[in-house]
Amino acid sequence: MACSLSKSQAICLWLCFWAMVVTIDAFFEFRVGGPHGWHQPIGNETETYNQWAARNRFHVGDSIYFKYNNDSVLVVNPRDYLRCNTSNPIFKFEDGDTTFTFERYGFFYFISGQPVHCKNGQKLIVRVMAQSGVLAPAAAPDAGQPDQPGQPGQGGGEGTPSKPPTPNTGVKLAIGPLFLACLGGMMVISPWLAF
Repeated sequence: MACSLSKSQAICLWLCFWAMVVTIDAFFEFRVGGPHGWHQPIGNETETYNQWAARNRFHVGDSIYFKYNNDSVLVVNPRDYLRCNTSNPIFKFEDGDTTFTFERYGFFYFISGQPVHCKNGQKLIVRVMAQSGVLAPAAAPDAGQPDQPGQPGQGGGEGTPSKPPTPNTGVKLAIGPLFLACLGGMMVISPWLAF
Protein backbone atom coordinates (compact mmCIF):
# COMPACT_ATOMS: atom_id res chain seq x y z
CA MET A 1 0.00 0.00 0.00
CA ALA A 2 1.53 3.27 -1.12
CA CYS A 3 1.46 6.33 1.09
CA SER A 4 0.12 9.33 -0.72
CA LEU A 5 -0.08 12.84 0.59
CA SER A 6 -2.33 15.58 -0.70
CA LYS A 7 -0.63 18.80 -1.75
CA SER A 8 -1.75 20.53 1.48
CA GLN A 9 -0.43 17.65 3.62
CA ALA A 10 2.92 17.74 1.83
CA ILE A 11 3.19 21.50 2.36
CA CYS A 12 2.28 21.13 6.02
CA LEU A 13 4.88 18.37 6.48
CA TRP A 14 7.52 20.49 4.71
CA LEU A 15 6.72 23.49 6.96
CA CYS A 16 6.88 21.31 10.08
CA PHE A 17 10.27 19.96 9.03
CA TRP A 18 11.76 23.44 8.57
CA ALA A 19 10.17 24.65 11.80
CA MET A 20 12.03 21.84 13.59
CA VAL A 21 15.33 22.71 11.94
CA VAL A 22 15.03 26.36 12.94
CA THR A 23 13.84 25.80 16.53
CA ILE A 24 16.05 22.91 17.69
CA ASP A 25 17.79 23.72 20.96
CA ALA A 26 21.48 23.05 20.39
CA PHE A 27 23.78 21.76 23.12
CA PHE A 28 27.52 21.98 22.79
CA GLU A 29 30.42 20.17 24.38
CA PHE A 30 33.38 22.48 24.98
CA ARG A 31 36.85 20.93 25.21
CA VAL A 32 38.84 22.60 27.98
CA GLY A 33 42.42 23.32 26.91
CA GLY A 34 41.85 22.42 23.27
CA PRO A 35 44.14 19.72 21.92
CA HIS A 36 46.44 20.02 24.96
CA GLY A 37 43.67 19.26 27.44
CA TRP A 38 43.48 20.22 31.11
CA HIS A 39 47.08 20.81 32.17
CA GLN A 40 49.21 23.09 34.29
CA PRO A 41 50.06 26.24 32.31
CA ILE A 42 53.73 26.42 31.39
CA GLY A 43 53.86 30.11 30.51
CA ASN A 44 53.71 30.15 26.71
CA GLU A 45 49.93 29.74 26.32
CA THR A 46 48.16 32.36 24.23
CA GLU A 47 45.30 32.64 26.73
CA THR A 48 44.35 31.56 30.24
CA TYR A 49 41.51 29.16 30.96
CA ASN A 50 39.38 32.10 32.12
CA GLN A 51 40.09 34.10 28.96
CA TRP A 52 38.97 31.05 26.98
CA ALA A 53 35.78 30.78 29.06
CA ALA A 54 35.06 34.51 28.61
CA ARG A 55 35.00 34.21 24.83
CA ASN A 56 32.56 31.29 24.86
CA ARG A 57 28.86 31.28 25.66
CA PHE A 58 27.71 28.47 27.94
CA HIS A 59 24.07 27.47 28.37
CA VAL A 60 22.14 25.04 30.53
CA GLY A 61 22.50 21.64 28.83
CA ASP A 62 25.99 22.37 27.47
CA SER A 63 28.93 20.42 28.84
CA ILE A 64 32.65 20.82 29.20
CA TYR A 65 35.11 18.04 28.57
CA PHE A 66 38.37 17.70 30.52
CA LYS A 67 41.15 15.41 29.24
CA TYR A 68 44.06 15.06 31.67
CA ASN A 69 46.81 12.80 33.01
CA ASN A 70 48.12 12.49 36.59
CA ASP A 71 45.73 15.18 37.78
CA SER A 72 42.07 15.69 38.67
CA VAL A 73 39.27 18.23 38.26
CA LEU A 74 37.50 19.67 41.28
CA VAL A 75 34.30 21.69 41.32
CA VAL A 76 34.60 24.06 44.27
CA ASN A 77 32.98 27.13 45.84
CA PRO A 78 34.29 30.64 45.07
CA ARG A 79 36.39 30.90 48.25
CA ASP A 80 38.13 27.55 47.60
CA TYR A 81 38.66 28.64 43.99
CA LEU A 82 40.50 31.80 45.06
CA ARG A 83 42.58 29.93 47.65
CA CYS A 84 43.20 26.82 45.54
CA ASN A 85 41.83 24.79 48.44
CA THR A 86 41.46 21.16 47.31
CA SER A 87 40.31 19.74 50.67
CA ASN A 88 36.55 20.32 50.36
CA PRO A 89 35.38 19.91 46.74
CA ILE A 90 31.74 19.84 45.75
CA PHE A 91 32.62 17.27 43.06
CA LYS A 92 35.90 15.46 42.37
CA PHE A 93 36.81 13.76 39.10
CA GLU A 94 39.94 11.63 38.69
CA ASP A 95 39.30 9.43 35.65
CA GLY A 96 41.35 11.51 33.18
CA ASP A 97 38.38 11.79 30.85
CA THR A 98 35.64 13.93 32.45
CA THR A 99 32.52 15.47 30.97
CA PHE A 100 30.62 17.88 33.22
CA THR A 101 27.11 18.91 32.10
CA PHE A 102 25.65 22.23 33.23
CA GLU A 103 22.19 21.47 34.60
CA ARG A 104 21.50 24.98 35.90
CA TYR A 105 22.66 28.56 35.35
CA GLY A 106 25.22 30.53 37.35
CA PHE A 107 28.94 30.39 38.00
CA PHE A 108 30.88 27.13 38.20
CA TYR A 109 34.40 27.05 39.67
CA PHE A 110 36.89 24.38 38.55
CA ILE A 111 40.41 23.85 39.87
CA SER A 112 43.13 21.26 39.48
CA GLY A 113 43.33 18.70 42.25
CA GLN A 114 47.03 19.53 42.52
CA PRO A 115 47.31 22.75 44.62
CA VAL A 116 50.55 23.81 42.89
CA HIS A 117 48.91 23.42 39.46
CA CYS A 118 45.96 25.53 40.61
CA LYS A 119 48.26 28.27 41.96
CA ASN A 120 50.04 28.26 38.59
CA GLY A 121 46.76 29.01 36.79
CA GLN A 122 45.10 25.65 36.20
CA LYS A 123 41.67 26.85 37.24
CA LEU A 124 38.55 27.96 35.45
CA ILE A 125 35.36 29.95 36.09
CA VAL A 126 32.42 29.24 33.79
CA ARG A 127 29.31 31.40 33.70
CA VAL A 128 26.28 29.47 32.45
CA MET A 129 23.54 31.61 30.94
CA ALA A 130 20.00 31.32 32.31
CA GLN A 131 18.27 31.22 28.93
CA SER A 132 19.79 30.48 25.56
CA GLY A 133 20.37 33.68 23.60
CA VAL A 134 18.32 35.93 25.89
CA LEU A 135 20.74 37.30 28.47
CA ALA A 136 23.79 39.37 27.61
CA PRO A 137 26.94 37.36 28.33
CA ALA A 138 29.53 38.45 30.84
CA ALA A 139 33.16 37.55 31.22
CA ALA A 140 34.22 35.28 34.06
CA PRO A 141 35.25 37.21 37.17
CA ASP A 142 38.99 37.76 37.36
CA ALA A 143 40.72 35.37 39.75
CA GLY A 144 42.62 38.29 41.30
CA GLN A 145 39.46 40.20 42.22
CA PRO A 146 37.63 39.78 45.52
CA ASP A 147 35.38 36.81 46.08
CA GLN A 148 31.98 37.02 44.36
CA PRO A 149 29.03 35.67 46.34
CA GLY A 150 27.29 32.51 45.20
CA GLN A 151 27.77 28.82 44.75
CA PRO A 152 28.30 26.93 41.52
CA GLY A 153 25.09 27.15 39.54
CA GLN A 154 23.40 29.52 41.97
CA GLY A 155 23.70 32.74 39.98
CA GLY A 156 26.67 34.28 41.88
CA GLY A 157 27.86 37.81 41.09
CA GLU A 158 27.92 39.56 37.76
CA GLY A 159 31.06 39.81 35.64
CA THR A 160 31.87 42.61 33.25
CA PRO A 161 31.81 41.84 29.56
CA SER A 162 35.12 42.40 27.80
CA LYS A 163 33.99 41.45 24.29
CA PRO A 164 31.01 39.52 22.94
CA PRO A 165 31.60 35.78 23.25
CA THR A 166 31.24 33.52 20.29
CA PRO A 167 27.98 31.60 20.07
CA ASN A 168 27.86 27.84 20.36
CA THR A 169 28.72 26.19 17.09
CA GLY A 170 28.26 22.48 17.73
CA VAL A 171 24.91 20.78 17.70
CA LYS A 172 23.52 17.56 19.09
CA LEU A 173 20.18 17.03 17.44
CA ALA A 174 17.32 15.56 19.37
CA ILE A 175 14.48 15.98 16.88
CA GLY A 176 12.48 12.79 17.38
CA PRO A 177 9.93 14.19 19.85
CA LEU A 178 9.63 17.46 17.91
CA PHE A 179 9.10 15.60 14.65
CA LEU A 180 6.38 13.43 16.18
CA ALA A 181 4.63 16.52 17.56
CA CYS A 182 4.69 18.18 14.12
CA LEU A 183 3.46 15.02 12.45
CA GLY A 184 0.61 14.76 14.95
CA GLY A 185 -0.24 18.43 14.36
CA MET A 186 -0.27 17.84 10.62
CA MET A 187 -2.69 14.95 11.03
CA VAL A 188 -5.01 17.10 13.12
CA ILE A 189 -4.84 20.14 10.82
CA SER A 190 -4.79 18.39 7.41
CA PRO A 191 -8.54 17.63 7.23
CA TRP A 192 -9.25 21.37 7.37
CA LEU A 193 -6.56 22.15 4.77
CA ALA A 194 -8.13 19.77 2.26
CA PHE A 195 -11.30 21.89 1.93
